Amino acid sequence: LTLTSAQRKTVTALADVILPADSLGPAASALRVPDYIDEWVSAPYPKQKKDRGTILGGLKWIDQESNKRFKKNFANISAKQQANICDDLCIQNHKDADLKKAASFFRSFTGLCMGAYYSTQEGWKAIGYIGNVPTATFDGPSQEVLDKLGVTQTVS
Repeated sequence: LTLTSAQRKTVTALADVILPADSLGPAASALRVPDYIDEWVSAPYPKQKKDRGTILGGLKWIDQESNKRFKKNFANISAKQQANICDDLCIQNHKDADLKKAASFFRSFTGLCMGAYYSTQEGWKAIGYIGNVPTATFDGPSQEVLDKLGVTQTVS
């Protein structure tokens, strides 16, 4: 694992902004999402090496932006201040090149967080996924689904 202590703090804070504890499930950090991200960016494979540059650059940007706005690193500012920075990264079609690059990092980081979180049993519960469940019979898709797809049930 290659993230520094400071980078891990930023990863943890940012992951918890994206996936906070709520009535549906625990915060990202409780499900070890930061460990997953550290593992991902530390792996020696081409995709992960490419993502490493994006993630490390984005973590640096978010701490610099936090220091510029609030005189503290991202992990040390309030939840409202963290959300303020993240909200700016969600805006589409940024004109500023740095903000556009930071928004791209945020999309990549969010994808990694989602992949890690929703591959856990707690994440499954949050979205109501029950997994493969054996059934005694299978009546096929509902008529509503068939109509939406524009197909006709041909197997009985």
